Amino acid sequence: MSLSGALSSAISGLAAQSTALSMISDNISNADTTGYKTTSASFDDLVTASSSSTAYSSGGVTVSGFANITQQGLLSATTTATNVAIQGSGFFAVTDGLSNGSTYYTRNGAFTTDSSGYLVNNGYYLEGWRTDSSGNIVGNESSSNLQPVNTEVASTSGSATTKTTIAANLPADAAVGDTYTSSMTVYDSLGKANSIQITWDKTATNTWTATFADPTSTSDTSTTTGTIGATNNPLTITFNSDGSLATPTTSPTISVSSWTDGAAASSITLDLGTAGSTTGLTQYDSGETTPSVNVTSITSDGLAYGTLSSISIGKNGLVDATYSNGQTVPIYQLAVATFADPNALSAHSDGIYSATVDSGTATLQTSGTNGAGTIYGSELESSTTDTSGQFSNMISAQQAYSAASQVITTVDKMYDTLISAMR
Repeated sequence: MSLSGALSSAISGLAAQSTALSMISDNISNADTTGYKTTSASFDDLVTASSSSTAYSSGGVTVSGFANITQQGLLSATTTATNVAIQGSGFFAVTDGLSNGSTYYTRNGAFTTDSSGYLVNNGYYLEGWRTDSSGNIVGNESSSNLQPVNTEVASTSGSATTKTTIAANLPADAAVGDTYTSSMTVYDSLGKANSIQITWDKTATNTWTATFADPTSTSDTSTTTGTIGATNNPLTITFNSDGSLATPTTSPTISVSSWTDGAAASSITLDLGTAGSTTGLTQYDSGETTPSVNVTSITSDGLAYGTLSSISIGKNGLVDATYSNGQTVPIYQLAVATFADPNALSAHSDGIYSATVDSGTATLQTSGTNGAGTIYGSELESSTTDTSGQFSNMISAQQAYSAASQVITTVDKMYDTLISAMR
């Protein structure tokens, strides 16, 4: 074995262990980095072509790093509603620009809302698919349909009343010609609350009419805010001899037009109960000296105007917007990107990866479908670094480095001996 070969092999050992120590240092430094994947040193021997059964020529060692990107880190709860983590396979899709930006992928879900309302992390914008108010994706689940999640895409809310459910008892002991009043609250398309007075008029035995007045302001009933339509106004209502509802047998509708605030015309379906049952309107004896209408409930859908108050991400990857009126509406569906070989992704700083030829292109899925991992809100994926294991690796690298340096010292002394012998 030549001294120069021994020296070269020892130097390669020093270089390899130095590189391994750098990886260990990175791992320990990132023990608390969200979504960090531990890099392991992989050593390979170098063999020269000149070695034979009677002669040996040292080759040395080389080292490469391998980050097990698919290794799952523990999920830990956070107090930030826009933090997200994936349990299982896949990555969040992010972009480095709001327009014409490149798409990257990450497991680091520490997203927060910036001053413009976008969910960002280290300068990268979280991407998702726009949804309707029921959480259904608008368009298809393709990369071309992805867009940066903008929480201010619907900064206000408010919806018109489309259905009012009435449960009340009209007194059977009322005299023909007796009238009673009650009111219901409805919302126009601009989220404004209005009051509609209902006049109950007993026109015959087991027969009543309900007349709906023009809507007025809830704060000032003397101010008319719209015009009630003539259809089903007045509405004839009849009862069976057992007090159950006889007619109408279907849900009638009333309309409101000419809202003074410029809202769209409204069509409101009245749910008065099922004919032949006592689920809505009934006619029983009131048992009172002076009969009256006993209203159990009058409820309308629709919502008053509200402003955006908070953003949260749920387990299914839906980004929900909550408003001051109590309404919570899904606005985006986050995508989970999976790859044929995720360990072949190209790593960048801040836990960012980009696709390569070996990794294949991204396949976009919704949370928990077709092998994609499940998205959890208010959680983050911890680093996969095991500090105790890294300390063990560090000691091993230190010992190997010291041994290699001892070889160099020995070769140096042998060179001195050789030179002295030649003098």
